[in-house]
Amino acid sequence: MNAAEQATNLELASKIATVVNLFKFEFPDAKSDLKPWKNDPETRELVDPDSIDIGFHFPGISKSWRSRSVLIQIRFYQDPINNLRRAIGIEVAGFDHRGEAWRLSTVENWSFFGESLPSGEVGDKLKKVCRQILEVFNKQNS
Repeated sequence: MNAAEQATNLELASKIATVVNLFKFEFPDAKSDLKPWKNDPETRELVDPDSIDIGFHFPGISKSWRSRSVLIQIRFYQDPINNLRRAIGIEVAGFDHRGEAWRLSTVENWSFFGESLPSGEVGDKLKKVCRQILEVFNKQNS
């Protein structure tokens, strides 16, 4: 679901802003997009209400990224027993003019796959950002 729609309280809005800042710290040329999904019936059917989705766009096509846009989907799970909501993983996809060029999932082995993978340096930075995002959303408030 679009990050702009998920920012329903100060805590969530602050965490979403932190995610944007973490990404932009590693990739300063990126422009954030808190509404990467269209608001039409077909798209709404596909949107996961248990995710926070943020897009990032780069000027031109980067050879190290092998893409022009990146979609980050932070996936959540609400535990019915203790009612805690946790980030359980992150899906990241890179897009170029043909569509999806590559994908990274933190759910299993943190591997990239696709036709056109980002450089090792970009991949390492992106994995670092993903670890930081999981920490942001799963940090217990004291």
